[in-house]
Order: sequence, then C-alpha cells, then structure tokens
Amino acid sequence: MKTNKKITTALTAFSFILVLGFISCKKDILNLTPKTQIAEENAFDTPERVLAQVNGLYDALKSGNFLGGRYLVYNDIRAEEFLNRLTNGVTGLQTWSHTLTSSANEVENLWGAAYTAINRINVFLKGLNDHKDKVDPTLFTQYTAEAKFMRALCYYDLLTLYARPYTKDNGASPGLPLRLKAETTTANNDLARSSVKEVYNQILADLNEAENNLPLKYSSSSLDVTRAHRNTVIALKTRIYLSMGQYSDVVTQASKIVSASAPFQASSGVQHKLEASVATPFTNYTTTESVFSMPMTEGDPPGTQNQLGYYYNKPGVGNGEYSLNKVAGGILADTSWKATDARKVNFVEAVGTTTYFKKFNKPAPYTDYVPLIRYAEVLLNYAEAAAQTNDLTKAIALLKAVRNRSDAAYVFSPASIGTQADVIKTILIERRIELLGEGFRSNDLLRLGQPIPAKANVNAVQPTQAEYIWPIPNSELLANKLMTPN
Repeated sequence: MKTNKKITTALTAFSFILVLGFISCKKDILNLTPKTQIAEENAFDTPERVLAQVNGLYDALKSGNFLGGRYLVYNDIRAEEFLNRLTNGVTGLQTWSHTLTSSANEVENLWGAAYTAINRINVFLKGLNDHKDKVDPTLFTQYTAEAKFMRALCYYDLLTLYARPYTKDNGASPGLPLRLKAETTTANNDLARSSVKEVYNQILADLNEAENNLPLKYSSSSLDVTRAHRNTVIALKTRIYLSMGQYSDVVTQASKIVSASAPFQASSGVQHKLEASVATPFTNYTTTESVFSMPMTEGDPPGTQNQLGYYYNKPGVGNGEYSLNKVAGGILADTSWKATDARKVNFVEAVGTTTYFKKFNKPAPYTDYVPLIRYAEVLLNYAEAAAQTNDLTKAIALLKAVRNRSDAAYVFSPASIGTQADVIKTILIERRIELLGEGFRSNDLLRLGQPIPAKANVNAVQPTQAEYIWPIPNSELLANKLMTPN
C-alpha cells in the first residue's frame, strides 16, 4: 500500500467499512472474501449485513502487509534465527539488516495496514452503536467485543515494532497515536503520541471488556479458530502481561485456561490442548491447539511476497528468501535441540549446504493458515511467568509438556533446570524452538531488554540504539503535526 503524504496514514488507509464489502459467512468457516458492495446508508440494515461488517474487520487484520504474513516475518528476521539469501529489497532486507528508514516500504506499509484495520474497527463500532436496533442485543454485545479484541491486538502489534518496550521504563516512553474514534475526514489528523503505558492501558481495557462479552465457543471448530471467543482473549492477555513483565498477572490469566496439572488443557469454552503431534496444527488448521489463526484459501491468499511459506521454504515450494542460521548463535545449532525432535524432523530440511524451514509447507499460492495464537505459546508464557514468580515446579512441568510432546525421550539436565535462572533460560530456548517462524523472537528479546544478536555480516543492535525499534513512517510525520519521530 502506498501512502499519500498529504494526509495521515490512518486516513490514507481509511476504508469506509460501510461501503467496503459485504462479506459472506459460510456455515462452517469464516469466509473473508468480499462478495458485493453496499451503500453506507444500508450497511447495517439487516443482521446479515452487520455480520458482514464483522467479517470485514477480520479481513482487514489478514492483510498480507500485517497479520496475513509480514508482521510475523519481520519479527523473526530481525533476530538471529534466519539468514537472508536473495538480497531482495521488497522482502524484508532492510528489516533483516537493521537499515530501515522512515520511508522504507515495510515501515510505511505495516503502519498503514494496521491503522487501516483500527479505523475500520472504529467506524464499525460507531455504525453498530448508531444502528443497535438492527441486531439482537446479545449479538450487539458480542460484535462490540470482537471488534475491541481486534483493536487491542492491532495496537499491541504496533507497539512491539514502533515503540520502546514497556519493561524499559514501565511504559513511560512515547507510544502511538491512540485513535479511538471513527474518522471519515482529515479533520483529526493531528494527534500526539500517547505513552506506551497509556496504550497498554487501552489494550487491557478493550480486552477485559471483550473477555466478559464474547461467547465461550462457536458452532464449529473452524469458527473457533478464526473468530475471537473468550479463551482467545485470555490467551492474548497472557502475551500482553508477559510483554509488560507483570508475571503474576500472566499466571492469573493462564490459570483460567490451563489445568492445574498435566495433561494441560482448558476446562471451559474451547477445550484447548496440545495435539499429540506438533505437525498436526500446521496441516489441520482447526484443532483445539490453534487458538486464533488467519484463514487462507486459494481464492483469498495472503498475496504476493507476503506468505510465510514463500519466505522460508526451499526454492520450488517457497522462494527460499531466508534460510535457517546454522552457526553458533542460531537456535538450529543449539545442542539441546536433538535431531530426533519432531520439530526438527518435520520442519527443518537441508538442501545441499543450505537449511530451510518448512513449518509452512503449502506451495503457491501459499494457503497455510497464519497462526497468531497457539496453545503451546500459552503454556510457555505460563511457564516463564511461573518461573519468574518462583514456582519452579509448575514452570518445569509446563516446559516438559512442550518439549516432551516433540521429543518424548528428552530429559532436561540438572544444570538446565537447577535454579530459577536456569529454568528461565531453558524456557526461553524452548520458545525459540517451539515458536520458530511464528513471529516471536524479536518481541522476546525486546521485552527482556536484550540486544538483538549479530548474524552473518550484520552487527548486534543494543537496546540503546535507535535501530532497536522501527522508525515512525514519514507519511505520519508529514501529516500529523503533533507526531514525534523515534
């Protein structure tokens, strides 16, 4: 998406959701392909059209420039696990090499796509409230909650790239323009940045409201994975609180959807649990391990050069833009990740001297669902928070549940789980293995205040350097007189 520098990206990206698309909803899966257009004054005329607008919000999230692919890619290639092979300037080269400028495509496009989604949500919320007599009160409450869940997710994802971590100074750093009103003109372009803490406060306010008002589950496993329900919100809150370093809150949230003992699973709502095989959630996208995913079909794929498989899989299946880093420092070289581990067996493939990552294994047009929240992450969030609060017994049990699912014979050495510091270090290694390619590595480094490690010919980035976070886009700086650069 190219931005018009005369107006803010929030409005450049402004999609009049009311005219943008009547989205159909099949019985068993959320279908995000626009089918027809309708006039603004008729967009909320019927319950079916209101549902169409809800589906349109999910469609905005799955933009290839945002949660349909690139957000996850950028957060992995910023760190040390992947090596750039093709020096292609449009597939994240500047992100990988930490040479981003305010005019870089990835900086401009992701910001624009995220604020597009946010403004569509705000327009929808206003439209829904203005036409609340058109839907059943229960659905009015549910749709409002779904929209606020999505808005919270958008703001969190923007914070992780464009703002300093909450843990740096308890959120005192400059955050984002906190746009909460529906904008249909350029009149409100100028909006100062709220602090990181203020944005997190809004995120949590939206999520708390959503948790109280979303259904426990839907009518099919497909909808349980592609629309937000109560456990979706709780799972995201474990991620939010982990990013804030508020570990007791992570434990509180995780305890709602993780049983007290193994085998760990949710006891209410969708019965989330780990699949017996780690490969299953990446071939059968609607298991209970997948908490929230962006669905893809051949008629509605992520779009050219946005797809996870395109970036990581070997040439001929993907494009092999990035290979796995095999040298010391990359997780592939970690001696605790054994060759017999199912994650290595299923997701790692050597072609000659180059090693590729095939967790996302669909060929063109690359219709792998994009996993945004998996139950494995929830267990690891809980494990880390338990360790940080000195409940080492629970932390180790959760850690073992994830590791032994893929490597049943693996036994952690006393040195790896002997002390609180040992357990935390081992859990962080497990996150690198289990969540590889799912967009977590950069965020984990930043929330812990750690340098982004060196790789190949790219130097490490220290937390004090400007390159530690992304620059604010030029288009926003030019249009928003109250905006300040990073």
